[in-house]
Amino acid sequence: MPDLRELFAHANEEKSGDQLAGIAAASEKARVSAKHALADLPLSEIVANPLIDPDQDDVSRLILETHDQQAFAEIRSKTVGEFREYILQDKTTEAELKRLY
Repeated sequence: MPDLRELFAHANEEKSGDQLAGIAAASEKARVSAKHALADLPLSEIVANPLIDPDQDDVSRLILETHDQQAFAEIRSKTVGEFREYILQDKTTEAELKRLY
């Protein structure tokens, strides 16, 4: 599996800036493959491997410092795809989502 930065870039919709930066998926097939890989990625993996080094970026550091580990524990094993489905379920309430925030 590519590193997370590459995976996110490849799963992203095609943009000319990404192409110029050399981070875009090489083909639509590669983009779809990256989207599937991203959907199967556990949320804990994303938190454990920030895309931007928190030691080099104040916003990333603030996000990690204010990250609620207790609330996250409930969903940490969910994949990105499972979490997306959870968010989109009609039975998932606004209160539940705010609690995870």
